[in-house]
Amino acid sequence: MGIQSFYFVKIRVEVLYYSVNYTRRHRLTLLSRRTERSINPELQNPPETMSDDKTTDQYGVLLYYKYVDIPNLNDLLTFYRSNCSSLSLLGRVRLSSNGVNVTVGGNLSSLERHIEDLKANSNLFDGTDFKLATCHQPLNDDVAKECGFTSLSIRIVKELVTLSSHPLLKSPEISNAGRHLSALEFHSTIHNANKESPENSLVLLDARNLYETRIGKFHAPNVETLDPQVRQYSDFSSWIDDRGEQLKGKKILMYCTGGIRCEMASAYIRSKGAGFENVFQLFGGIQRYLEQFPDGGYFKGKNFVFDHRISVGGSDASTVGSCLICQCSFDDYSSRCRCTYCRMLVLVCHSCQNESALYVCELCQKQGKAVGSKQLIENDDSKKSLEGDEFPNFSSDTMFLPQMLRGDDVRTTRKLRILCLHGFRQNASSFKGRTASLAKKLKKIAEFVFVDAPHEVPFIYQTPVPVHHVNGASFSLPASPPPPMEKCKKKFAWFLAPNFDGSNGVDWKLADGPFDPLQYQQQTAGYDISLSHLENVFSQEGPFDGVLGFSQGAAMTAVISAQQEKLKGKIDFKFVVLCSGFALHMKEMECSPIKCPSLHIFGNEHGQDRQIANQVSKELASLYDGSCSVIVEHDCGHIIPTRSPYIDEIKAFLGQFLQEL
Repeated sequence: MGIQSFYFVKIRVEVLYYSVNYTRRHRLTLLSRRTERSINPELQNPPETMSDDKTTDQYGVLLYYKYVDIPNLNDLLTFYRSNCSSLSLLGRVRLSSNGVNVTVGGNLSSLERHIEDLKANSNLFDGTDFKLATCHQPLNDDVAKECGFTSLSIRIVKELVTLSSHPLLKSPEISNAGRHLSALEFHSTIHNANKESPENSLVLLDARNLYETRIGKFHAPNVETLDPQVRQYSDFSSWIDDRGEQLKGKKILMYCTGGIRCEMASAYIRSKGAGFENVFQLFGGIQRYLEQFPDGGYFKGKNFVFDHRISVGGSDASTVGSCLICQCSFDDYSSRCRCTYCRMLVLVCHSCQNESALYVCELCQKQGKAVGSKQLIENDDSKKSLEGDEFPNFSSDTMFLPQMLRGDDVRTTRKLRILCLHGFRQNASSFKGRTASLAKKLKKIAEFVFVDAPHEVPFIYQTPVPVHHVNGASFSLPASPPPPMEKCKKKFAWFLAPNFDGSNGVDWKLADGPFDPLQYQQQTAGYDISLSHLENVFSQEGPFDGVLGFSQGAAMTAVISAQQEKLKGKIDFKFVVLCSGFALHMKEMECSPIKCPSLHIFGNEHGQDRQIANQVSKELASLYDGSCSVIVEHDCGHIIPTRSPYIDEIKAFLGQFLQEL
């Protein structure tokens, strides 16, 4: 945009100065020095200049985002790589076809130069709200690493922020986002509503995660404030779906840390149509509001930030957080304590940190997870597996792989956590062995959790098959005795034949007849027990991002995905991977199309899968919504293929579910 434009673009660069409290808290002590410049010089006074006492080696942090169509993404990628490297900037740069999202740190003079170079390079950044702050350098290497300030990461992504937990589904149009309100307008709207009756239609909606809202949020006595209390941003859309009627017809004021999450979230709410048009968002987020109202205004507590500052607050910021253990007033995340189960940040005061290393967040406690039921060491090199006797409801062969960093980890790419359901007459241990190659190929993006099915089945052996001689005579091969029971691991199933007599694996049992390759079609009993078993697994060992099922395990996975809405809150996941799957004739499967994102892996017509026919797996895939399902056919038999091009297609599907805050 140039001078010839019919409207003026106001470019605002705000430089924030922070004094640092090295005892544990960071307090905003100097207000923003604001430079506002318009292309029309008659509209504004000449800009102020920075004070002469600013030293060139001051450390700073720069945050900005911009939704704009990028005509040549590769050119912009080249610019960022060259510019940030030459200025020795560290942090995170995310580029997509519809904009940029950046958090970088470095010398203050380098950050200012970066802003200048951006403006000189392209008019794409006209009107961008650059948030630049002086601060201390990361306190130590651990904090720097976790916050992404030990290297420069520049990546092209599909979306700047991922709103939906079903990333295969289309995101809302960002052009439909709620109208921006300045900090003054936002404050005035709350102030006027606060003077009205409690029945006013205004709703304050926090678009942040629970660990952020614990230490600070907006509050006005006569204004309803909604805190979704989600673990990660990708859960926000599901929360909106569940509470649509509560928001319909209301005037919704949204806010987040810096503004970017409200862009997509407000567009999602408005996309719901009539009754959801009145949505507004705080421009520049909480950070700009605190600059305008240094005493905090209607914001109580501190603003959680996604860099090594951890949190910032107004000059009179109060402590609204509390210790998870003793409930004393506390809001310091610098120790980086995390929930043992879901890895979300938790507040634990220094005294309680000395007493226990086991923490269970509020959300996991609501799901029935017990305090102290398991221990995972925080050191990346020494995370321990769970002891079997701590979970009496699981068999001794149930195997849990150590839990890695989750999506709630600030500035940390997490691995997907996938629950794996074995096939008929298998167990967790054998399925782990069969998928070892797959786990190795996916080790950078996923971790597998293996669990036994609840139905123990007997050990079966066949009588020798008669061999026919060329002269017409026949004879039987000598029978080989079955192996000793002590060398055999128990076998399990998710479904059983209706006439199953309940016998288990205490001894070998002679098969009633030849192996029937279609026996799986009659195995429909035992679903209720298997469902209850999985609810227990999700409660004690969840959350999981997805479920992978093989053969009969895929049939069980298909049933719970068909019942996903009914099971919400008990068995929650984002996607399923169905390998050599088939659909059982059960009333629970009568809900086509199934909306859950799905990856179907099975043998093609010549794929040599002698147990589950190609057409059977195709019929299962046809029950799923085609807009969010992917089919991979292979020629490898009754297995999960791990060679190209199949593994590449698997990685592409899973990669869409990787969340990065």
